[in-house]
This record gives sequence, C-alpha cells and structure tokens, in this order.
Amino acid sequence: MRFRVTPHDSSFFDILTESAECLVRGSEILVQILNADMADRKTLAGQLHDVENDADACAHKLFRKLNQTFVTPLDRDDLYLLAANMDDCMDYMNEAGDLIVLYKIGELPNRVVAQVNVLQRCAELTAEAAPRLRSMDSLRDYWVEINRLENEADREYRRLLADIFDHEDDPKRIIKLKDISTSLERGVDAFERLANAVETIAVKES
Repeated sequence: MRFRVTPHDSSFFDILTESAECLVRGSEILVQILNADMADRKTLAGQLHDVENDADACAHKLFRKLNQTFVTPLDRDDLYLLAANMDDCMDYMNEAGDLIVLYKIGELPNRVVAQVNVLQRCAELTAEAAPRLRSMDSLRDYWVEINRLENEADREYRRLLADIFDHEDDPKRIIKLKDISTSLERGVDAFERLANAVETIAVKES
C-alpha cells in the first residue's frame, strides 16, 4: 500500500487555473486577429504578447514555488510538466498570431479559421478542467474530447495543405500559409500533450 502526505496548500492549483485562463484569453485574441483588418492586427498581436507574458509569469511563479516547497500536492515533476505544457500551448498561439501579422497575409482560408476554432475550444476545455486538478476527479471527458479535437485538427491541417498546393499559385503565399497552419497545428498538439499528461497523472493519483 502506498501512503502519501497530501498538503492542504492549494496555491499550485490556483496558479495552474490562472495559467489556463490565460490560454482562453489568448485564444480569444487569436480569433479577433483572424477577423480584424490589417490595420488592427498589429495592436491585437501586442495584446496577445501581453497575455503570453502573463502566462510566462504564472509558469515562473509555479516554478519558484516548487523550489520553495518541501511537500507538494502532486509530484514535483508532474506539476512542472503541467505548467510547461500550458506554456507551450500559449507559445504556439502567440507564434501563430505573430506570423499572421508579420506575413501580412490578408484574408485567411476557412480551414485556418477552423484550426483556430479548435484551438479556442481546447483552451476553453482546459480552463474548465483546471479547477478539477485539485481532486483529479471528473477529468476523463476532458482528455477524451481534447483527443477528438486533435484528430479533427489533424484532418483540417492535411486538407489545408492539399488546398494550398492545389489552388495557390504564389510560392510566397504558399510558404506563409503553411507556416501559419503549422504553428496552429503544433498548438493543438500541445493541448493534446497537456491532456495526456493530465490523464497520466490522474491514473497515477487514483
């Protein structure tokens, strides 16, 4: 039988919940960037950078707390993994927003919009699940749905690449669209890695 000392300090979970809320804010701004005209996109990208800075601050806050705490509510490596994976999700969203602005791409294909919609839904599900990390209960629907969304995003990504090469004639635009869609695809993959980490930890803690 395994005995575990479980401290009452909930601040680790508060930080993770705050990080997940940053993901929702970031995804909402990314949607706005898609729908904005060229003149407004730069301002929105600046707002996205601010959210990324907030997310970085949350991650560093958790890492500092890990270094200062002797007994943690979850294994140290697991807490680090959750924070690092959330940070990856934010980084890829920020990267995609940056590329859209820097490449001055104009109107984006519908399949890129579909990728961003999947990212936004992944962020919302993560924020809904984050408070339940305290007990590791009722999380199965979260990781199952994230996995389904990742599969959907994979299909959109492959179809998008096919559409780009079939219908785009400008080599520069092809490269730009491919870079943007790849960043979005990596963002969804990061959400799946986060969900897989939650599943692994939940099984271990059960």
